[in-house]
Amino acid sequence: MVKDKKNDAEPLPKRKKAYFCLQILKTMTEDSQFVLDEATESMDNTIKHLEHEFQGIRAGKASPAMLNGVMVEYYGTTVPIEQTANIGCTDARMIVVQPFDKSALNNIAKAIMNANLGFNPINNGEILRIAVPALTEERRRELVKRTKNAAEEAKVGIRGIRRNANDEAKKLEKDTISEDESKLLQEEIQKLTDKYIKKIDDLTELKSKDILTV
Repeated sequence: MVKDKKNDAEPLPKRKKAYFCLQILKTMTEDSQFVLDEATESMDNTIKHLEHEFQGIRAGKASPAMLNGVMVEYYGTTVPIEQTANIGCTDARMIVVQPFDKSALNNIAKAIMNANLGFNPINNGEILRIAVPALTEERRRELVKRTKNAAEEAKVGIRGIRRNANDEAKKLEKDTISEDESKLLQEEIQKLTDKYIKKIDDLTELKSKDILTV
């Protein structure tokens, strides 16, 4: 008995659709690709900003990143603390700040206290020592909440970028691209959004775990 080859073949309408979508991908205009590239760059920047915020949310052990964002009055200008000193840790509970210029010690200490990080640096005339107290369970919960709030703000930013990119796709549809390409572009924008939302969720999970680890 000869097998009916028609039954083995993919239905023609689906084959045509797959071929048509492939052709659209191959012929996506530079304008459409530019929209995707712009959205990708903006979402990358959102992730970088979130990572920077997470660095400032301390977990249980000392880290130079705890002083990120501290601004110091230095030779008449305000600069980040890392431009004024080497920052390291001698153990899990101690941060050491060694200034490039000892005359700046007082200004650096003042900047750390004004940053409202809960630190009280000890100045011995050579370096600053900052004892990092162990976190209470209540404080850990507060920091996890702060972490999740920062993550939610990042997600709002990602969705805003998606909205702007979709608006651009619709404008292009009116001017330079076909309806099919516009739909495909918006699908790619959604895939991009899903990818970056997942990145935020993964980063948040890791940070929360770090905070809650005693």
